Amino acid sequence: MENILISITIICFFAILTLVIYSRVKVVKAYGVLVKNRVEFGASHIFSVKKLEEEIIPKYPEQEKAIRQFCGGIRFTVRMSTVLTTIATICVLILMYT
Repeated sequence: MENILISITIICFFAILTLVIYSRVKVVKAYGVLVKNRVEFGASHIFSVKKLEEEIIPKYPEQEKAIRQFCGGIRFTVRMSTVLTTIATICVLILMYT
């Protein structure tokens, strides 16, 4: 049981590392397009699809694809990192208290 929990924890941390590197590459491409075209929006727009749809997309319709790719990539990275960190933390806590 210990070996399985240790393995799951190690796999989660490597998955987080891989996820972050992959997401950075994907998000940086979209970010470059947004900077080049002077598209500006805040963090609240990244995490609120409704605000993004109502305020930013109509303002920059020609950059819709890059905006969606950037925001989607950020949201995906945050969600997956949270899930993987939670799993790794649970495994470590089980190892500590058994």
